[in-house]
Amino acid sequence: MTTTDPARADLPTTPSQTAGPFLHIGLVWDDGPHVVPEGTPGAVWLRGRVLDGAGEPVADALVETWQADPDGRFDHPDDPRGPAAGWRGFGRSDTRSGEYAVHTVLPGPVPGPGGAPQAPHLDVSVFARGMLHRTVTRVYFPEHADAHAADPVLRAVPADRRSTLIATRAADGYRFDVRLQGEGETVFFDV
Repeated sequence: MTTTDPARADLPTTPSQTAGPFLHIGLVWDDGPHVVPEGTPGAVWLRGRVLDGAGEPVADALVETWQADPDGRFDHPDDPRGPAAGWRGFGRSDTRSGEYAVHTVLPGPVPGPGGAPQAPHLDVSVFARGMLHRTVTRVYFPEHADAHAADPVLRAVPADRRSTLIATRAADGYRFDVRLQGEGETVFFDV
């Protein structure tokens, strides 16, 4: 808790609490997994499981994605190229069926530090029971391997761990499993 009232300035910060076990109440909505509507040209599904340290699926996690449009723009006032009006760019899916699924299009490259382009990617947040805070990672796509070499965020990841951030092709789009800990743990970012 932050306060500007001097009489309350000595109150301690409220501690973080673990999420769950009913994480889904009020957080899931009907069109949440649809970043773009069914029938959108070039649309794909991104599917995957959230796995615990033993490699078992977490059946009550929540996965959120946020991304640029195919031209690499956001519908946000901070986008230096101007907002991409009408682009939602946000998806949310739970894992009650055993996996999450987000229906989207591939994003375009976005500017990084100093204006250098970042490889096309989705930002991903994972929420689950027992976690004090969300975990944040990225999903990159295999057909952009040339852009991966120049991506400033991906280059900061040790070479032997970069594969944990790259989706694999699937029949209807891509697959990306999130491993919360253990062997093959997904790289997470401190944001």
